[in-house]
Formats: sequence, C-alpha cells, structure tokens
Amino acid sequence: MPRSITIIGIIVLLVTGLSILSASCRRTSWGKDLNRVQQSIPDGFPEPYYRYTDNPLSEEGIALGRKLFYEGRLSVDGNFPCASCHEQRGAFGLFEHDRSHGYNNSHTLRNGPPLFNLAWQQYYHWDGEFTTLTDAIAQPINGHLEMADDFTNIIAKLQADVNYRKEFKAVFNTQFIQPRHVLMALSQFLGTFVTANSKYDRVKKGQAVFTAEEQQGYTLFLARCNTCHTEPLFTDGSFRNTGLPVDPLLNDYGRLHITRMREDSLKFKVPSLRNVAVSSNYMHDGRFLTMVQALNHYRSNVQQSATLDPLLNNGIPMNDTELLSIVAFLRTLTDSSFITNPALSRP
Repeated sequence: MPRSITIIGIIVLLVTGLSILSASCRRTSWGKDLNRVQQSIPDGFPEPYYRYTDNPLSEEGIALGRKLFYEGRLSVDGNFPCASCHEQRGAFGLFEHDRSHGYNNSHTLRNGPPLFNLAWQQYYHWDGEFTTLTDAIAQPINGHLEMADDFTNIIAKLQADVNYRKEFKAVFNTQFIQPRHVLMALSQFLGTFVTANSKYDRVKKGQAVFTAEEQQGYTLFLARCNTCHTEPLFTDGSFRNTGLPVDPLLNDYGRLHITRMREDSLKFKVPSLRNVAVSSNYMHDGRFLTMVQALNHYRSNVQQSATLDPLLNNGIPMNDTELLSIVAFLRTLTDSSFITNPALSRP
C-alpha cells in the first residue's frame, strides 16, 4: 500500500474519531446524563415562540438557574439578585413599587415587569429592545442602574465556588463557566414561570363559576379590553400609546428610543393582565398604585397625541359599577399556585 494512502487513512480515522468524541460530548452535555424536562404548554395556549431547542430543559439546568436567580453575586455589591426586582409574591414583578432600583441607590426609568409565560413573547422589556430571552436577562446584570456588574467579575466569583463549578460542569459539561452558561441556566429557570391556574382558567375548564359581578366584569372586559389584552395570554404583544402624559422628570418616550421612528413615540408593550391584582404598581413607570387608578386613566384621563392608539380616541367609557365589575373580573386572573409555588422560591 502506498505510504500516501496510509497517511490519508490515518487522517480519516483521526477525524472520524474526533467527530465521534465531539458528538459524544454533545450528547452528554444535552441530555444523556441529565434529567430532561418537557416545556410546559397549558391547554388552550397558542404555540410558544420559543421552544428551548437551543437550550434543552433539564432538572439540573433549572435548579442551577433557580440558584442563580436568587444569587447576590450576580450584582457588583452582592445586594441585588434578579429576585430583588422580581419578587414571587408580585408574580415575579416589582412588588408595590414604582420603578426598579439597584446598585448605589439608583433608579431606572421603568417598573420591573412581572416574569411569566415568557416563551410566548416575541419582544422583551417595555420598549421591546430585546428579541431573545438571554439578551433580555443580560441587560439588568450588566446595567449600571440595576445589578451593575460585568461577566468577567461574575465568572470569577462563580468559578471560585466549588459547588458552582460542579453544578455548571454537570449541566454544560465543562469546568470553565462561561457567560452564556449563566444566561442559559437563568433562561431555563424562567421557562418554568408558567401561570395558567387562576379562577378564570378553572372557569374555562368548567371547574369553577364566576360570581355575578365577575361575570359582568368579564362581559365588559371582552367588549372593551380584549382587543389589546387578548385571551388567553391577556396581551396581544403589541406596542401602543395609551395616552399617558409624559413624566417630565423621566422623559421616557418608549419604543421611540429603540426604533427612532416617530410613529413609535410613547408606545410601550401591552402587558399581560394575568396576576394583575398582585403585581402593582401599574404602567411602564409604575405611576398608578391601584387597578382602580389605572382604569380611571382609561375612563377620563387619556391624553390626545399624534400616536395615540385609535381605540382610545374616546377613552374607555365605564361607570363606577362597571369599573368595579371589571376589577372583580381582573382579580380572577390571580394564580395563587404560581405566586406560592415552592419550586420557584429561594432555594
């Protein structure tokens, strides 16, 4: 056999062997030695936009993400974990506070939105700046007004912890923690934040019945609110100007800052109304303390402007009785099992 053919054969064998080894490592990283978890998709929900195909869910990955969500070392001074602005009792939103606060007594422009049903979102944050969950997670970690750290420092802190090294090794099959691993683990944990077990959901399944006031509120809601806050997610995911006057101290014009298009001035993402009764304050800057105050805005305080949503040209007419009926219905959207689920609490 010619020597050149022998060399070629050896090279082929080496390449083949390396390919098999690489494939074996990938299998180990993404499921062979992990307890895989199926993504939760409640009955009646549409197909989610994000299916975790690039970040397969596992019990170990979710547990690591849970630990990181409550980990102060992801912030520069150790005092501001993700959970500091996203509290479980507030449906993982900013609980009874107007705007997010962070390192060095700083405040952001906006209210920390509740975190749930995230796989059904195409855009993240109030202005839709991010289109992937991992990018949305990275921003507050690096943001100087929130957690104010950088991944070089964060990785050094995590790498120094023998338990974290073991947990990252188990999930990602490498002894060297990388920023993307931190974000992927957090994304896996956030993927378990699925809420679909409110009284409303039980009524839809024939397991409960609305009171007369709740039914009246639901009827009014369908007629006057459902276009933007569309069932079953209670948001259509769009960006709209709802006629809020600009706070002169914040000077926040919403999606305009992202697209630089005049037609997006004063537009913010329509939030889901699930768990709305426990997730005050309300609106993008948390200016309203109660649901009644928020509804009163739509009833009589909508400010006209060039980009005002046409559906609100005349506000949303309702008398006092109708307003209170709508509030009664909105309370049926509270998922108590979600906001008390021990699997989502601090480990």
